This record gives sequence, C-alpha cells and structure tokens, in this order.
Amino acid sequence: MKAIWNGATLADSAQTVVVESNHYFPPDSIKTEHFRRSETHTTCHWKGEASYYDVVVDGKTNKDAAWYYPNPSEAAKQIKDHVAFWRGVQVTS
Repeated sequence: MKAIWNGATLADSAQTVVVESNHYFPPDSIKTEHFRRSETHTTCHWKGEASYYDVVVDGKTNKDAAWYYPNPSEAAKQIKDHVAFWRGVQVTS
C-alpha cells in the first residue's frame, strides 16, 4: 500500500493494519520529511486519543491529513504509532 499526496509518496508498506476501512501504516514506512506534528487531538470511543500530523509537500500543507494513536486502548493496540490518512491523501495498492 502507498499513501500519496501532491505527487509525493508519504508512506509505503505491505504491512498495513486495516481498521474501520482505514489503512494504518507502520511507523518505519513513513517518509518523515513530509510530516509536521499538529496540536490537534480527537477521541475515539474505543481506540482512544488520536494525535495528528500536517502533511507538507513542496511548500503546500494539508492540515491534519494524517493521524495516529500513541497510546491506544487495549482493543486497538495493534495500531500503536501507525499512521492513517484522509483529506485527499490517496491510499492505493
């Protein structure tokens, strides 16, 4: 699976974890140069608190386009620190 935005590959892995139709990419598959920590946090009733990244490519920013769970609930422990995408990021095989 690949995550692509603005012509750049953000993540690439054959080992994603699918939860609620979202592919969560393992931390070592992320191209960190395209990620900037965001102050945004949301709460999922069963996964816990999500943290977000802004995605930055060629000077363009896609605010809060990636999220992850640094301390997920026991039910979601398989996605700890894995990154998922939305807001126009294409996830394809």
